[in-house]
Amino acid sequence: MNWTKKIYQGPLALLSAVLLAASAWGLSAPPAQAAAAQAAVPACSTGDHGLLKGLQAEHAASGTAPLNFSDIQFLNADTGRAAGNGFMIGTSDGGCHFQEIYKGQWSFRQIDFPDNVHGWALASVKGTAAAYLIATADGGSTWKRLTDTATVFDRIDFKDNKQGFGYSLASTYYTKDGGRTWRLIPTPANTRSAEFTSASSGYAVVVAPGAGYRIMKTSDGGATWSLSLKSAFAYPESGRVYANGDQVYALLYGGSGMSQTSYSLYASSNKGKSWSRVIAQNTAGGGPAPGNGAAQLTTGPASGKPGNMQLVGSSAAFLFGFSPAAEKVAVGRTYNGGKKWTNLPAIPGYDGLISFTGVTEGWMAVRGQNASSLYATEDGGSTWKLKFAFKGTEQ
Repeated sequence: MNWTKKIYQGPLALLSAVLLAASAWGLSAPPAQAAAAQAAVPACSTGDHGLLKGLQAEHAASGTAPLNFSDIQFLNADTGRAAGNGFMIGTSDGGCHFQEIYKGQWSFRQIDFPDNVHGWALASVKGTAAAYLIATADGGSTWKRLTDTATVFDRIDFKDNKQGFGYSLASTYYTKDGGRTWRLIPTPANTRSAEFTSASSGYAVVVAPGAGYRIMKTSDGGATWSLSLKSAFAYPESGRVYANGDQVYALLYGGSGMSQTSYSLYASSNKGKSWSRVIAQNTAGGGPAPGNGAAQLTTGPASGKPGNMQLVGSSAAFLFGFSPAAEKVAVGRTYNGGKKWTNLPAIPGYDGLISFTGVTEGWMAVRGQNASSLYATEDGGSTWKLKFAFKGTEQ
């Protein structure tokens, strides 16, 4: 997603102003004023930064699930948001400080900010199952429900403050008025996932019962589709396709069992004209991975289940992996369009997701046994630094 920097007159901008003022005072003010300025801005922390104490106490007292992160999204290495069950927090200085952006009725499932002001989310009212499409025009402090009925979307992707896509299991929708109205984009029968890079160009994962998976491609807004990739598999069920510019990745699931998942990851660096099989992870519990032929690696990151992917620029891609049984999470990456893939060292955790904004800088939300935490990396996922942690209610 292409990010644009805009001035947000809210907690993130206020913090930036304080930090800039403190920096200026440190350069030109007398020592006493400089000391006062430094005292006004707390030192960097790795705990909960003193946020949402009341909400944390409510969850602990009621015995409900502790606060945890359901989605994160960063605009750059310094500025981003993390949201969960009834809250959203943010940072504008790389996680040295965090601020409360929202606290209220909405439990966020996914957040999507194409810039620092306009945002959309899939969210449910706490304690209910139905999800709604909601929008904000002030960086996330206040939200407005766009429809009175629950949404059919499982995922959203806004390219700017007007154009966006909504995805369900088999259907794709497009809006050009910020989500007020939508039109259905035709997708092939038995579609299990789609990804559009523009109103005209997109890809779909299609199930061919008894035969395997098909990756289909359109360049005319879904009017016609052509075959891009075939992957044989006896019992195809689900997959996910990711696309950014010339890069396309197809994540195809095999079976699951004994806390293990089999899958294959295919990569294309030329908009689906040709593919390479990057990962083919067979497991005892999940059986064989979809497809056949050589693969670079026989295990993915953390030797576990695949999570979300992030494609950056023209040739970099990152895949999150998690192994609940082994209690570890990790990232795998490529810097050359899938020609060479590297699985990086794991850290403790049960599951999570990633948000990378460049080839070296990225963020990861991790759910552990007793905490939900945020980590940052400056070396492409090789090492991670703890930036924020909600402690659980377990004793």
